[in-house]
Amino acid sequence: MRIGVLALQGGFAEHVSHLRKAAAALGVSDAEVVEVRTSEELHCCDSLVIPGGESTCMAHICTTNDLLRHLREFCDEKPVWGTCAGMIFLAKSIQGGKKGGQLLIGNMDITVNRNFFWEPGALV
Repeated sequence: MRIGVLALQGGFAEHVSHLRKAAAALGVSDAEVVEVRTSEELHCCDSLVIPGGESTCMAHICTTNDLLRHLREFCDEKPVWGTCAGMIFLAKSIQGGKKGGQLLIGNMDITVNRNFFWEPGALV
């Protein structure tokens, strides 16, 4: 099983490290965790983790490197997990997005509130 971690920007090194430790602790000997930067690397994976970072930066790098289309296709077919900016990047819609709009993978049927900071008692 090859687990890819999108390694364009953000906390990808930490995700790779912790996924490797988790696989070892669980005794999952066939788990290989790899960094993904190209469509070729992506298509060799069975699943993908998109880490936290800056979602607009990730989108820019993906469009510059012709990776966005490949990510959308991958996310239609295989398991994907996004944390923080990764979740924003996966969402079908966002609130509080970048002025002028923001490119998204858009495969997860959720709306994410970007840059929302909750304060105790604020939603009571």
